[in-house]
Amino acid sequence: MITAKMVSELREKTGAGMMDCKKALVAADGDMEKAIENLRKSGIAKAEKKSGRSTNQGRVWTAIDGKNAAIVEVLCETDFAAKTDKFANLVKNIAAAAAKVSGEGDVTAAVNEAEAAELTSNIATIGENMQIRRAAKWVSNGSSVFAGYHHMDGRITVMIEAENVKDASILNDICMHIAAFSPEYIDASQVPAEVIAKEKEIALASDPKLASKPANILDKILAGKVQRYFSEVCLMDQAWVKDDKTTLAKLCPGLKVKRMIRWAVGEEI
Repeated sequence: MITAKMVSELREKTGAGMMDCKKALVAADGDMEKAIENLRKSGIAKAEKKSGRSTNQGRVWTAIDGKNAAIVEVLCETDFAAKTDKFANLVKNIAAAAAKVSGEGDVTAAVNEAEAAELTSNIATIGENMQIRRAAKWVSNGSSVFAGYHHMDGRITVMIEAENVKDASILNDICMHIAAFSPEYIDASQVPAEVIAKEKEIALASDPKLASKPANILDKILAGKVQRYFSEVCLMDQAWVKDDKTTLAKLCPGLKVKRMIRWAVGEEI
């Protein structure tokens, strides 16, 4: 059964009209991903919007301590509480603690265990339920550097690890770019082969005339469409945040972004 909630969710993700969304869901037997793909193939939706929305409030923050870097998301009930200095300091302290826990990668469980008492104390004083929703920690190999960026007081936060950085000021700009454009991959080498194949399939379905093109011409056309896809989803190939006539790859050819995280408060995980 296709519900109004499903139609609204598809509309939010694609920007397509309500009736188009309902038809796409019916045709896909309620499969959301298939419905998105069908809308893209028909040209009604240009691309899926990956970011989810939520009414959860809170902050995302980073902490960089030498060779260690961490990012945490802490949620509370209201925007009012999220904007208080007490909550802001709590989140910063939790981020600092996350940078000190053992391990690397997802350290949510370790941070929750280490900060349980502190969280309980703040729940009592702030008067709202709170939770450490997620936490991640990175450890540098010695040649890389970290940078963090907090947009809208931590509503959106970015953390990166980079190598061959000649000018440290570029790191803040890279984080700002990621916050603004939300790239899915660092560069084309990270894009899975099945994703590229799917983009070619969508390109063919959206323009039936392509099927009649000679094979060598078709290959060039599809390669061009894939390159345009890279320019939409890859950090190194997107139009640069401060100058849309260039890209990060052209601006800093020797720089290597090893890892990136972009977290928004309450987004779907």
